[in-house]
Amino acid sequence: MSRRAATLTAASVLVLVLALVGSLMPVPYVTLMPGPTQNTLADNAKGEPLIAIDGRQTYPTEGNLNFTTVTYRGGPGGRIDLLTALRGWLDGDTAVVPEETIFPDDESPEEVDEQNTRQMRDSQEDAEAAALRELGIPVGTRVVVDSVQKGRPADGKLKAGDEITAVNGTAVTKVQQVSDIMNGVRPGETVTLTVRRDGDESRQRIPTTKGPDGGAVVGVVLAGDYKFPFEIDISIGDIGGPSAGLIFSLAIIDKLTPGPLTGGRFVAGTGTITPDGRVGPIGGIEQKMIAARRAGATVFLTPKGNCAAAVEARPDGLRLVRTDTLKDARQALNALTTGKGTVPSCTG
Repeated sequence: MSRRAATLTAASVLVLVLALVGSLMPVPYVTLMPGPTQNTLADNAKGEPLIAIDGRQTYPTEGNLNFTTVTYRGGPGGRIDLLTALRGWLDGDTAVVPEETIFPDDESPEEVDEQNTRQMRDSQEDAEAAALRELGIPVGTRVVVDSVQKGRPADGKLKAGDEITAVNGTAVTKVQQVSDIMNGVRPGETVTLTVRRDGDESRQRIPTTKGPDGGAVVGVVLAGDYKFPFEIDISIGDIGGPSAGLIFSLAIIDKLTPGPLTGGRFVAGTGTITPDGRVGPIGGIEQKMIAARRAGATVFLTPKGNCAAAVEARPDGLRLVRTDTLKDARQALNALTTGKGTVPSCTG
């Protein structure tokens, strides 16, 4: 064998060995890729309205209002190999990020999934509240039991989902009101909670004990909830996270007001939403824009905090509309439809 042939053979073997090692070597990275999009004005996979409203007049809609998602590969339970990570780095549609970006060291994959599910549930409720308030429809609040701590006085007397309507005879509709009343109770004293469960109301006398901060507690975790004047049901399947809040709010507004909000356009977007209508930034903006454009979107509603990254990675044919608030987004879509007014962009 000639020296050149021997060198080529050795190089080929080395490449094969490196490829084999790369395919077997797990690395602590996660790849982020464009995920599916769904039109909130259409039906879900079961043939049911993705957003259904009962108890209030609704109006026909047109066009698309798509929320966008990101899919990922990797994580502590199934790490990607080195070659997959390298391919991701070379692929313009894929982002490769450290594993702890998605899976914090102090949380298990199951806890991350649970958190994402909870965030989606909360974002839906915040979106409903923001939409109704934008339309001037009153939204009430209430206090509910999120969980009961085992071994504490409330264990066996209260359960998750119970609504607390009064403490020691004082009506409450916010968690802070409960905290303010409990600040005046000394550990060991008994409190009377008025509880609504399955439509029935009862009074529970529960002794208190000393909490971690020295105050009186009964051993429950409370959460604020909304009291909507009619039913809104959002059914999107197994998708987590809070980033669809803005699109949910706009879709609800579209269904509750005459005339198509999109003007028949294919609009997509992203952004968290607060109950008072403020839009927040999200992760994976590059992959979400790619997913939107592939689906056919020509307009992309972009949180102000994501504008810089969005401008750098904007796909051809996609117009970026900057959204600071729900009102901004609504006005921008109206301006696009009527040709009157300004349409804020990520470039100024």
